Amino acid sequence: MQLPTTFNNLIEEANRLNLYKKLVKQINKDFLYANVDLDFHEDILPSSLKIMLHETVYKLIQEKFADYLNLLYIVDVSEKAVKALSGDDVVKLAENVSFLILKREWQKVWFRNCY
Repeated sequence: MQLPTTFNNLIEEANRLNLYKKLVKQINKDFLYANVDLDFHEDILPSSLKIMLHETVYKLIQEKFADYLNLLYIVDVSEKAVKALSGDDVVKLAENVSFLILKREWQKVWFRNCY
């Protein structure tokens, strides 16, 4: 499996394989497990998904850091990948972490679909 390198590539791949709705469901499921109050509608536009996910991660970093760490644990985002990000700009950090979350969720959906 070749992981997408950009948000647009990820969404294009999900749409091409008709897995976008399953991706949204997986995100909702893991956010619920992590006790993060965010529930996306299955038909959410990808641009809205990206913005809302970014805003939520930013708020978690700023206001509820323990919940942020718990979310990363529940989603199973690579600790090495998170540590490799620069923390100088929290907005950019939140954007990059949001993409790491999406990539990990995409892996789960893709593997479940293929195997």
